[in-house]
Amino acid sequence: MRFDEKEYRNREKKRTGRERSYHNLPDVQEGEAGPGRVIEGRNAVLEAFRSGKAVDRLLIQDGCQDGPIQTIKREARKHDTLIDFVSKERLDQLSETGRHQGVIAMAAAYEYASVEDILNAAKEKGEAPFLFLLDDIEDPHNLGAIIRTANLAGAHGVIIPKRHAAGLTATVARTSAGALNYTPVARVTNLGNTIEELKKEGIWFVCADMGAETMYSQNLTGPIGLVIGNEGSGVSRLVKEKCDFTASIPMKGNIDSLNASVAAGVLAYEIVRQRMYGTGRK
Repeated sequence: MRFDEKEYRNREKKRTGRERSYHNLPDVQEGEAGPGRVIEGRNAVLEAFRSGKAVDRLLIQDGCQDGPIQTIKREARKHDTLIDFVSKERLDQLSETGRHQGVIAMAAAYEYASVEDILNAAKEKGEAPFLFLLDDIEDPHNLGAIIRTANLAGAHGVIIPKRHAAGLTATVARTSAGALNYTPVARVTNLGNTIEELKKEGIWFVCADMGAETMYSQNLTGPIGLVIGNEGSGVSRLVKEKCDFTASIPMKGNIDSLNASVAAGVLAYEIVRQRMYGTGRK
């Protein structure tokens, strides 16, 4: 079974799609430019890709379109790495050597696992798979806290999208309190397609949704994937449509939502309770 999406097509789209200009470039994530994570210079960046090093983002100086840059872009597309065009001043700010040659790669603080690695972890333990799938979790503190919860709840791994999501930065590693060393994190191109592939493995998917029936009335036993969305907009419509059912957390206060990492913890431990004691209340 293959979970990798089709390689990003080698098309030139000026400032659209996977290539973005500095005019709408998001800020560098906290911890993204930490020690050892900034790879600069054309040869160094090219070799990083060719060696298989996990790269979260490629930053190219706006206007650079020569042969070596095109070669680096092709390698980045093979790995479906996000490409951003930025100003020379921006690269100068990030550069540690002052010799970036118009290109900087942001390496992941930790290596990503594959979806197969996560399934194999469950198989090795003789347990029904228990996965976290995170849709648009952009805050590295939330991601780190969720990885920590996933580890303590006995989940076999966490799956995140490559786009619109925090990567494995130093901040994520620190916030996870060491859990990142034990909990595999896979990064996929399309979360919805990954859900469809995992359904073929017998896994059911529950989506956190404030308008759904409460988690206490749902059967959350067996092979399961818990889908958590951005605390502002929730799980995207396309991902929610791929899930088998939805579940909510009872809210009794005056505000209407929990922090994404807190919501993930509450739902995860209802899954833990049911896996230990069954669906009846104890």
